[in-house]
Amino acid sequence: MSASRNQGGCGCCGSIFSLGISALFMWLWIHTSNPKCSIQTLSLPSLSSASNLTADPTLSLTLRLVNPNQLKGIKYDPLNVTVYDFPNKSNVIGNILMPGFYQGYRKKATKPGQGTANTTVALRAVSENGTGVFRVDMATAVKFKTLYGYSKRHQIRIGADVVVNGSGVKVDRKGIRLRSMAPKMGNSCVVLLGALFNFLLFALLDFW
Repeated sequence: MSASRNQGGCGCCGSIFSLGISALFMWLWIHTSNPKCSIQTLSLPSLSSASNLTADPTLSLTLRLVNPNQLKGIKYDPLNVTVYDFPNKSNVIGNILMPGFYQGYRKKATKPGQGTANTTVALRAVSENGTGVFRVDMATAVKFKTLYGYSKRHQIRIGADVVVNGSGVKVDRKGIRLRSMAPKMGNSCVVLLGALFNFLLFALLDFW
């Protein structure tokens, strides 16, 4: 009698463990997070000489992109970066277009890019001490790759304010995180996850 109960208990524990593993993989498959993006460098040499409008108009920027998903790759469309003269986006200083690429799950990528800045607009945005606050926006679309192929395209629009010094270089040495300007994804994932937990709850009650 005791041996029969022990066997039943082991079978129950094994089934619960299997359900737990299945729930974990289903969550990883269902849950989708947008890539995380930050500005690592930004340089506009023309700001270093306010009296020289023929200074180097090159606008350089480096992005760092992280795929936080465990079981999904990300395929990026071209990355369109726009730099504005003020946080309220009064005028465009310049645009940088970076080619699209594929990023495996849990991978990181560093993408440099260059464009031509409107020096006149940029110089109007700096204060007397030569510093300025620019708005940097990035727009793209991504598709998530799973074992069953690619998802539909998801539009991404993110941005941040960046302080530059008198030499036209980003002041903050740390990366500046670009934040979403659209509603967050994941409502459908929450519903599906709730249904999954309900299924597991009823399955566990059956064992008892």
